[in-house]
Amino acid sequence: MPYHPPVDDGQCTFRCTLFCAPELSTQIGPNWITKKARNLLPELTLIIGGAASGKSRLAETLAENHGNTKLYVATAQIFDEEMAQKVAQHQDRRLSGWHTIEAPLNAADALRQAAADIVLFDCATLWLSNHMLSEGTDLGAAQADLLDALKNCACPVIVVTNEVGEGIVPENALARRFREAQGRLNIALAEQSILAIKVTAGLPQVLKGQMP
Repeated sequence: MPYHPPVDDGQCTFRCTLFCAPELSTQIGPNWITKKARNLLPELTLIIGGAASGKSRLAETLAENHGNTKLYVATAQIFDEEMAQKVAQHQDRRLSGWHTIEAPLNAADALRQAAADIVLFDCATLWLSNHMLSEGTDLGAAQADLLDALKNCACPVIVVTNEVGEGIVPENALARRFREAQGRLNIALAEQSILAIKVTAGLPQVLKGQMP
């Protein structure tokens, strides 16, 4: 795809530069995305999308350009080679300046202790599934605790989550309960967020707030 130099016209330019010529985000310095995004992200940004939609890549790009110290709160648990490869791909994409905390269940504690220019919480969906499969978990209390930690976090947070309600109705009861719980969590995260972005096929659509 040919690249046309961007005109600094705000949100449209961000999309064109990020997705038509992503390599320029690291080659132009200081690039125009950095100048717009640094220190302009709100207290809570929600990025939602389907599987392999590009939501994590967008979240990482926003975080990379927000500050020097970046905290990655990871919720994935590696049980097989497929998940190991997926985690490795995410790690390879991240540049220097990242510190990672693995918090498959206790993300709220990690958020309360966070000290960085920006926090990336990836992802709320795995956090939810971890709790649903954990014996003795009070899901309502865990969600309330997570939302409180996000509200009181000392630094801006980007939350990545999956949209799971646009497909067919799952055939088994556990999957239906998960879909309902994910929907409720997403609604609560969107309500609390200042900026909410939906990503489809790598293209961001602002649902709430304004893209930096």
